[in-house]
Amino acid sequence: MADLDKLMGVKGVWAAGEFSPDGKLIAYKGNISEEHAAMAAMMCAANTMMAEMQTQGYTAFSGQEWTPLIGWALTGPKYSVCVVGNVGVFVNNDEVSFNEVFKALREVAGK
Repeated sequence: MADLDKLMGVKGVWAAGEFSPDGKLIAYKGNISEEHAAMAAMMCAANTMMAEMQTQGYTAFSGQEWTPLIGWALTGPKYSVCVVGNVGVFVNNDEVSFNEVFKALREVAGK
């Protein structure tokens, strides 16, 4: 199981979770309901599959190295979701260092 406490210790992170490749919630922590966490797990798994397809396409058509997929982010005006492997976090954009978040995610996800 992923070390969600380590992710919760990153400034700006307000929720962290782990999900299966088919979108089932494995574990979560933070200021989020279980229902919200389960919905996020499904969304993260679906977006990870889309990002995987996109990196394969970018690699095939550009000749640049986009694979293997490490992670992805979805950003709105106040909040973002950052994912590496099957682990993700919700963050406050104004408080977070995205470099720090992705470094911690890579360590926790083993990527």
